[in-house]
Amino acid sequence: TKQHHPRGTEATTKYFLTQAAASAMLLFSSTINAWSTGTWDITQLTSQPACIMLTMALSMKLGLAPLHFWLPEVLQGTSLKTALIITTWQKLAPMALLFLTQHALNPTTLLTMGLLSTFVGGWGGLNQTQTRKIMAFSSIAHLGWMATILTISPTIMILNLVLYLLMTTSMFTVLIFTTSKTIKDLTTTWTISPTLSSLTLILLMSLGGLPPLTGFMPKWLILQELTSHNLPSLATILALSALLSLFFYLRLSYTMALTLPPTTTQNQLKWRFCPKQKTTVLSTTLVLSALLLPTTPLFL
Repeated sequence: TKQHHPRGTEATTKYFLTQAAASAMLLFSSTINAWSTGTWDITQLTSQPACIMLTMALSMKLGLAPLHFWLPEVLQGTSLKTALIITTWQKLAPMALLFLTQHALNPTTLLTMGLLSTFVGGWGGLNQTQTRKIMAFSSIAHLGWMATILTISPTIMILNLVLYLLMTTSMFTVLIFTTSKTIKDLTTTWTISPTLSSLTLILLMSLGGLPPLTGFMPKWLILQELTSHNLPSLATILALSALLSLFFYLRLSYTMALTLPPTTTQNQLKWRFCPKQKTTVLSTTLVLSALLLPTTPLFL
């Protein structure tokens, strides 16, 4: 957060060591595959040890459970803008590799890791008071949904990724705009902008996957796809795990929209003044995060 701050230095070190170890595993898996097949083409994975090692390496890069240990701590030690980059932009390359190699990966491993991630993301966020840690566990839970559907329907995984990036960008933009680092800070949002407070309530419900909002679309499609592949028990467990995440989104919503900070003086409220920051990105992503559900038939 501050230059050379001990917490920031610790987060940087953790991030570097984790990503370096994952990159080394990735290179090692491609070397094993080249040794056994004679080709360096990563889409031609036939060696089982190489496939498992590749899955572990990419899971560590993404922050999938049980290799998620670094993500909450790293996000907590960085600024909100850096946390936004780590939870969005840094997911693209590992996801692209998973998409390219999904035909060779072990479905059972990915389903297990995906299911574990949704529960870890839900349980981990329940007792948090820091918004960056809550968003880290939210990211883990969303990645779990993507890992679950990857080998069954890669196109739905891509759709889920796009909507996850949209909603996460929107939420972090709200946190940056209001400079909210803890749940307690969110109580001041109403004095800054009542409209933003109301829209963020809708955004949080969308992140939780409630209809008729955008966030319901990927969950609906994933559960439908799992059921059509004779996996109703897995679909049921996934749907129940979403309730855990929904609880801490409701906590944030309650704090943001239904509580006000104590005020003893008659101050002029901030929303009467023009905002100092540009709100184009914020308004666009907030609207898209709420109103894209009617486009679902395009992806069925």
